[in-house]
Amino acid sequence: MSQDKTKLWYFENFDLMKTLPTRELMRLNSSTKMTEASKKCIIYFPDESSNSVYLIKQGKVKISRISEEGKEIIIAILGPGEIFGESAITEKGLKRDEFAEATEDTILCNMFSELIQELMENDPSFGFRITKIIGFRLKRIQSRFESLIFKQSDERVKSFIKDLVIDEGQKNSNGEIELKLNLTHQDIGKLTATSRQTVTTVLNNLEKMNLITYGRSKIVVKDLSKF
Repeated sequence: MSQDKTKLWYFENFDLMKTLPTRELMRLNSSTKMTEASKKCIIYFPDESSNSVYLIKQGKVKISRISEEGKEIIIAILGPGEIFGESAITEKGLKRDEFAEATEDTILCNMFSELIQELMENDPSFGFRITKIIGFRLKRIQSRFESLIFKQSDERVKSFIKDLVIDEGQKNSNGEIELKLNLTHQDIGKLTATSRQTVTTVLNNLEKMNLITYGRSKIVVKDLSKF
């Protein structure tokens, strides 16, 4: 399969793009490019012009900021099917205030912001989905920062997992909620300002309490009301 056909297939199967007309998908196919970023590669730095939006086809990307004290603050760790660099849409012409780094070998689709803005104007439902994604991410970041300020380390981990389950979990045939997990314990630790060992301990305790079962790629919550 050629690279162009692979890219078109990706757009057709990417949730955000599924309802776009074929002509718009073809336009995306001809106006965007797939790029590879090796592990620890910086995709963009703070103060760079924000003129591109990125879709993750494969791998993981860490979005971070640097505090005034020079410490790294991780905003999000994103995986396949997610979008980032959306400040190119919301803050056109301004410079980025975060940096993006591939945390493993990654394949990205790079789209110019002008094209995304045209699609949003031509297809209100597409524009609504973009707006919803941006709003959802801002809400999640705000909730996590509030948790960092007011909660102890184990409560931060539990709150983070609960929020993920509520936002992304799916009910199975047994009435339980399943969460596909594309984050390692170390990832969760970085996002909650705790250690990997604390994350493992919290998950083990929740499992001992018969509230969850978990593996490397999935968490099953048996009763969210008791979480």
